[in-house]
Amino acid sequence: MPLVSIITPSFNQARYIEQTIQSVLGQDHPRIEYIVVDGASTDGSVEIIKKYDGRGRVTPPDAGESTSPLQTRTISSWLSEKDSGQAEAINKGLARATGEIVAWLNSDDYYLPSAVSAAVKVFEENPNVVLTYGNMLAVNERGNPFNTLTYKQLTLQDLLCFQIIGQPAVFFRREVLEKAGALDPTFHFLLDHHLWIRIAQHGEILHVDQTWAAARYHAEAKNRAKAAEFGREAFRILDWAASQPGLGKAVRSVERRARASAHRVDARYLLDGGKSWLALQAWMCALFLHPPTALARLNILVSVFANIIGLGSLRKLFLSVRKKYFMDKTL
Repeated sequence: MPLVSIITPSFNQARYIEQTIQSVLGQDHPRIEYIVVDGASTDGSVEIIKKYDGRGRVTPPDAGESTSPLQTRTISSWLSEKDSGQAEAINKGLARATGEIVAWLNSDDYYLPSAVSAAVKVFEENPNVVLTYGNMLAVNERGNPFNTLTYKQLTLQDLLCFQIIGQPAVFFRREVLEKAGALDPTFHFLLDHHLWIRIAQHGEILHVDQTWAAARYHAEAKNRAKAAEFGREAFRILDWAASQPGLGKAVRSVERRARASAHRVDARYLLDGGKSWLALQAWMCALFLHPPTALARLNILVSVFANIIGLGSLRKLFLSVRKKYFMDKTL
């Protein structure tokens, strides 16, 4: 059985981190190395982490009593110290990781049951695969699902055109990480996508049509709180890729689509950040560069116009109704 190393970076996430920890410790794969890297939290997160410390939290069960992985597994190692952000925290964990398979799970997300063993099976059956990813639930602050994010099989060119993978449902081999390098700490929003592109240069990536994880959407999350920053990093990634000897040719083969996709990413997050006029400009740039890319997300344009003419509340109502319908359907 391969050892799987999972890293959780965290900073002031006491509200959510216990569910994250339990979702890792409750996995049925027998060999998990779990590393938690806290950024000197002051909200009680450290006290929660200590509850699952391997130095004595678990009381051995009585003889004959059945046990679950959560009862017998603890955090392998943890630290709490100041860092420069998520990338540095994850890199600290990656440097400690010794598993053949590696993943990270943010402290407001969680795994679904058997996610790790399902990923391990993919690697065992596909020796050429260096990264695998599943589907993902979108959940609210209380952990209630309101959507399923279903992905598709992607190529390196798709990644360069910002076809996004749900990071909580990603697992990769440690040997490919050693080739691709760790996370770039100068990226704060698309740091994972930047890494997937580098990994995809070294082998096959494979999508599995199973739901492995849940991503929590809440007001403090980066995808809401700093939505307007994502577009800047999308253009940085494109400029970086165009300058790389191994990626320049791939970028040139899809250049207009890739640039349009970066503008579309910018439009989507500007819309989430309440910057409707800037979102409209970004979407129109995408339309000019590569119409199919812009028109594939016509809903962005509709939402922008709704906000501009004062009907943004209708969009919020529609999204609310859709969330309620999904939650009722899954109960």
